[in-house]
Amino acid sequence: MPGVRDIGAEAFITAYASHLKRSGKLEVPTWVDIVKTGAYKELAPYDPDWFYVRAAAVARHIYLRKDVGIGALAKLHGGRNRRGNRPSHHGDASSSVQRKICQSLEKIGVLEQGPNGGRRISQDGQRDLDRIATAVVEAEREEAEDEDEEEEEEEEE
Repeated sequence: MPGVRDIGAEAFITAYASHLKRSGKLEVPTWVDIVKTGAYKELAPYDPDWFYVRAAAVARHIYLRKDVGIGALAKLHGGRNRRGNRPSHHGDASSSVQRKICQSLEKIGVLEQGPNGGRRISQDGQRDLDRIATAVVEAEREEAEDEDEEEEEEEEE
């Protein structure tokens, strides 16, 4: 049975983000359309569903590791801090955004607090993520079969 490790990050994150949006359980703060995702950014994200995408990326990252803290997530989702004519450095993402995402994922039962600090994936969350990964693999397999059938029909003509 395929798991989260067996499929690409982009395919899984888009599928899980759409699942989170469809389910409607994820509590989205009111400020998501205004806030920047880091001090080094100039504007808020253009994608209106960025909170779901970031939540899916956080869930996948925590699934692949044991205990992950907010600082590690902020470093992961950080980027290049352009400092004018001085050399660029890495800038961490907003810790508040990471914290709110973890709290909302905890409310729906995907994450839980670890005993040594940090967050870890819960059993229900692991089951959900594996189910989504299996669905993505099956969808990719069906698309590949459809393409093979179309190629065979073109060769017959």
